[in-house]
Amino acid sequence: MALANAAPLIVELAAKITSSVAELQVGLAAQGLENPSWAENSPPYLPSNLHQLRDEVLDATAELHEVLLEPLMLIYKFAGVSNVVSIDSIVRFKILDMIPPGGQATFEEIAQKTNLDKRLVRRLLRHAISMHILTEPEPDVVAHTKTSKFLAIPYIGDWATFESHDTWPAIPRIGEAIEKWPHSEEANETAYALANGGKSVFEVLGSDPEAAKRFAGGAKALDHVPGCGDAFVATFYNWASLGDVRIVNVGGQRGSVAIDLASKFENLKLLVQDSAAVIDGADAAVPESLKEHVKFMPHELFETQTEQADVYFFRMILRSWTDQKAIKILQAQIPALRPGAKILIQDAVLPAPGSDSPLWRERLLRSVDMALKFYFNSYDRHLDEWKALLAAADQRFVLRRVIESNESNLSILEVHWDV
Repeated sequence: MALANAAPLIVELAAKITSSVAELQVGLAAQGLENPSWAENSPPYLPSNLHQLRDEVLDATAELHEVLLEPLMLIYKFAGVSNVVSIDSIVRFKILDMIPPGGQATFEEIAQKTNLDKRLVRRLLRHAISMHILTEPEPDVVAHTKTSKFLAIPYIGDWATFESHDTWPAIPRIGEAIEKWPHSEEANETAYALANGGKSVFEVLGSDPEAAKRFAGGAKALDHVPGCGDAFVATFYNWASLGDVRIVNVGGQRGSVAIDLASKFENLKLLVQDSAAVIDGADAAVPESLKEHVKFMPHELFETQTEQADVYFFRMILRSWTDQKAIKILQAQIPALRPGAKILIQDAVLPAPGSDSPLWRERLLRSVDMALKFYFNSYDRHLDEWKALLAAADQRFVLRRVIESNESNLSILEVHWDV
């Protein structure tokens, strides 16, 4: 029962915002840092020691905003698709390239360069302005914000185009796919497949270079998601404690993580495994000083592992596969495993109900989980589901610990091969 003298929810939330913002301001001032703003050159990130305060402000402001909305408006907020229209148009017509850094452009100038009607340009851009993607410093004049500066990065633009060009057409078919295949875990029985002639996302990306480029942009964009970037891997785990070890980076793409680890930990020797098409020419990016520490080998996920190593590292691999397929991937490693070998799995561990995970982060995790269903018929997993997956693959896969970070949406599951 609520206490009779408890503060109303909206008052409690407002007080939390006020106190947390005040502490945040003190922290920024103490470090001589700028206050967050929409200015084009405003720093895009806060320092890690202020992230807890940031989380408190984000959660409280979101809840205050949403509790004050009428129910229909709250549903509209989460169900609306019109936001994609202006973002897609800005990228499609290369409008950001028409606005000079630190400068401005008029709606008329953009209309002429895009061959679009000025009224349409105004509608599209003012919709984007309402989301703080751009700013209108004076009537009919547009300028960059820190958000548009980010969107102008080519691979971020590729990601935005993938969302509009590849994802959007399939969104209306999610319910249809679930109705048609309610228990399916096949990659070609998804909403994405329905919108692409029955082809799975793997088949489409393998046959359409432009779609593959857009999808790769989305993967690269993860570098800007808190704690998901390649560079964060080095600080996430105590790699130095492993001693002189050999690591097989299974599904390691073109070796960016392996190269970064090798540059920081001379005790590591890494073998990057991925399909021949993915790793073709990747060794050219390895600095000469690291050539003996980073090697590449063509290898498919479901092939029997032939390389013996101390550690097998799977980074954001198993989330793209159902339990049935993930079990096969893990079992494929068994022939090469020596007693005490470690399997490090860097993936999401979904928060349990009532956990202290920040609301904004949980929403992001849940959204990604929905996307995995949409694209792959796969899923992110709760901790009990990870344990069940490992046991189903082989009882000798023993989960020793789960390493989490307040800075990341990912965790590292340290699994030992115990015989």
